[in-house]
Amino acid sequence: MLKRLILLAFILQSTHAWAQNSFVDYQRSFGRVNDAFRKKEDTLRKEFAAKKLVWPAKYVYLRSFKYDSELEVWVRQSLSEPFKLFKTFKVCAMAGTLGPKRIQGDYQVPEGFYYINEFKPNSMYHLSLGLNYPNASDVILSDSARPGGEIYIHGSCVTEGCIPITNPQIEELYVLTAYARNHGQDFIPVHIFPIRFDNPKSLAYLEKVILNDVELKTFEKTMKQAYDFFNVTKQLPVVSINAKGDYVLY
Repeated sequence: MLKRLILLAFILQSTHAWAQNSFVDYQRSFGRVNDAFRKKEDTLRKEFAAKKLVWPAKYVYLRSFKYDSELEVWVRQSLSEPFKLFKTFKVCAMAGTLGPKRIQGDYQVPEGFYYINEFKPNSMYHLSLGLNYPNASDVILSDSARPGGEIYIHGSCVTEGCIPITNPQIEELYVLTAYARNHGQDFIPVHIFPIRFDNPKSLAYLEKVILNDVELKTFEKTMKQAYDFFNVTKQLPVVSINAKGDYVLY
């Protein structure tokens, strides 16, 4: 009986360990990803320690600002604690203008509330993290036949409507998000804003763009509400989509 219990405990422990490591292990089976872990994990661990953060992060949140060309990486260990800023990457190329993406081929970076839905280890842009564009709002508001797709955060510093960063930066981000996914964060949020709403120069530019566009003005007002909510609480706003495709914040 004792032997059976010991064997059962061993099986459960092994199964638990396999479940915890399976996503990272699978990703590391790709040479490019394995190289990223080998080159970046120790550095990331030390950077976390220097900022008094626990490695690896169980939850990751990404905020991108189109006009300001920045991508923020926020982390935390539990749902109850506030997010803490880990790092800000420079977005190294930009396409399109302010406002949401509405049709394939417009070279427009989406704006809105998304999540990572794909890890692409053999991307033609070094490494890529796919976003769930078009989301439910985009399906309603974008061109019904050609809304576009294949929007990624990726390396290689080129873009036709994605969010490009350098290869060393995408390696860091890939490792961070792979660990979060490994710990059970199936939906890693990525919120894409037109600007930093507390940057006067950026705000002045946005106001010029939306001056005579009532629809875009309403859209960007909602984006600002989400931006302000997170800045105050360091928690994510609850976002739903109404029948017209508009974002509604709670």
